[in-house]
Amino acid sequence: MQIKTTMRYHLMPVRMAIIKKSRNNRCWQDCGEIGTLLHCWWECKLVQPLWKTVLWFLKDLEPEIPFDPAIPLLGIYSKEYKSFYYKDACTHIFIGALFTIAETWSQPKCPSVIDWIKKMWYTHTMEYYIAIKRNEIMSFAGTWMELEAIILSKLTQEQKFK
Repeated sequence: MQIKTTMRYHLMPVRMAIIKKSRNNRCWQDCGEIGTLLHCWWECKLVQPLWKTVLWFLKDLEPEIPFDPAIPLLGIYSKEYKSFYYKDACTHIFIGALFTIAETWSQPKCPSVIDWIKKMWYTHTMEYYIAIKRNEIMSFAGTWMELEAIILSKLTQEQKFK
């Protein structure tokens, strides 16, 4: 539902050109390409670093995710990804990345990895409080425990290289 909302209310330049009867259907991030759905959310050179970082964070999960836009944009996993935990963890990460891209939608800058991580921790905190309220802390822990460890380990690795 969050992905549908994000994609519906952040219209691509191609759709905005049709609505406003304009001829400017180029990507708002000044890369010069036609601003289609796939381009704006996945192919643009300014969002590629974020997606590569997201998949780098997820490479510790088994099995490794291929670099395919159908997985984060549409939630289409191959048949080998049978684990509900795996899909649930990946979905949280992808939704955070999509919201981070949407926040910098019409600005000619790359979505920040730090903003993505802040969005992830915000989602983590909200789900924690919901789990406590509903007395479902075990399902919360099942989804987020390994994800927390991966994010924290990757952050410490990244800080070592700086």
